[in-house]
Amino acid sequence: MADVPMQVVSENSVSERRINPAWTIGTLKTRLEPITGIPYACQRLSIKASSGAAAVPLQADDEDNTFLSSFPLAVYGEIHVEDSRPAGARPNYTDTSAVDKYVMPDEEYERKTDSVLAWKKAQKLGRFDPNAPEQEKARLSAIEDEVRQRGIEVGKRCRVGGDDSRRGIIKYVGAVNEIPNGAGHWVGVHLDEPVGKNDGAIAGTRYWGEESTMKHGVFVRPERVEAGDYPVMDNLEDMEEI
Repeated sequence: MADVPMQVVSENSVSERRINPAWTIGTLKTRLEPITGIPYACQRLSIKASSGAAAVPLQADDEDNTFLSSFPLAVYGEIHVEDSRPAGARPNYTDTSAVDKYVMPDEEYERKTDSVLAWKKAQKLGRFDPNAPEQEKARLSAIEDEVRQRGIEVGKRCRVGGDDSRRGIIKYVGAVNEIPNGAGHWVGVHLDEPVGKNDGAIAGTRYWGEESTMKHGVFVRPERVEAGDYPVMDNLEDMEEI
């Protein structure tokens, strides 16, 4: 008998296989075990003429002597393989957290000639650009100029991001080494309301104030700060008399 191309569908895999109608159900299960990872005795089979068709159980009392030709095997139909084991007894083939992963040593990676690092070196990009130090110096100088032009100084009132609900006092201006890739000036603001991200400290380094459970502190780039006469807002001034 001619083989029938069909899709084998299980919880962890979908693949096209050629099914011979002369096989018994037992033979099919034996061949499906390495494909699906489901043991012979735990397989529940069904077939569909197409993805939207009704499922027909593929089973018999004597599976070792019941041939697949007894069932309607449709070209490019589907054979569904269900696992009868309890969920806790099934291997999790998608969880890779416990799988040992190879990590290439830095020294070996730097010696490779076909890596992204080698390409950056060849193209003189990033830190390999001979002009990188001057460019970084110019960038930091531009940030300092912006701080002066905006009149950003410790002790001044301000608002953050153009949001009147985020007014406060500038408490710090300068570098914050605890912020990843955060070279240059940052502005630390103690907000009037506890709507910030910290209490004036980052990663154990305190820039102002004392330890507190209230998050009045926020660190932002100078372009997000507007220094000026921004008094504390009176949240009750617009309330109607009761």
